[in-house]
Amino acid sequence: MEETYLYDPNLLLKLDFHRSPANFKPFISAANPGEPWMKVRPLKDTDYDRGFLQLLSQLTHVGNVNRTQFLTRFSQMKASGDYFVTVIEDTRKNEIIGAASLVIERKFIHNCAVRGRLEDVVVNDTYRGKQLGKLIVVTVSLLAEELGCYKMSLDCKDKLIKFYESLGYVAIPGNSNSMTIRYDEGPTLKRNATSAGSSGTVGDSCQTNSQFYNFFSPFCY
Repeated sequence: MEETYLYDPNLLLKLDFHRSPANFKPFISAANPGEPWMKVRPLKDTDYDRGFLQLLSQLTHVGNVNRTQFLTRFSQMKASGDYFVTVIEDTRKNEIIGAASLVIERKFIHNCAVRGRLEDVVVNDTYRGKQLGKLIVVTVSLLAEELGCYKMSLDCKDKLIKFYESLGYVAIPGNSNSMTIRYDEGPTLKRNATSAGSSGTVGDSCQTNSQFYNFFSPFCY
């Protein structure tokens, strides 16, 4: 069966791992990941059968995603051109053992620049000691630079700060915390009861929303 990459795998061959401050011992890269049976590559549409979703479930809740849902989302991501899900495969087992996602945000600021976001970093914990966490993060970080991103951002737990610092990431003083509003854990905001259908209330509703976004605006750039 013909397989489709999410993005051009030749992009990974252009990455210069010597540009990263990461200290690899021994030195490895996306092109030479340290073992002949390891391969760093873009996600494929056939990775549903290689345990990609099962690997993600070691990171967070995935849900009961069927093949059709997976292929639909894969096609949507590929069509957008802004998703660069990168994986590490154990070719002996035909199994995905590491993954990370680079998501491109297109901006008006900085002369219509693009920025990157690092998401969903996970490595199978049975492969410890092979520097795979460093490898997958550095790969997508260098990929963001190759694609012209003016910066790359991520959210991480406190215990991982030193790890990401060793790979060149820094916490910005006064703006080092991540703030989130969730929509999948029940109602978090009460809708303005006078928002629509009543005369003279639409403006009040817009003002409320404006105040809400202004409150969070320092974290949204």
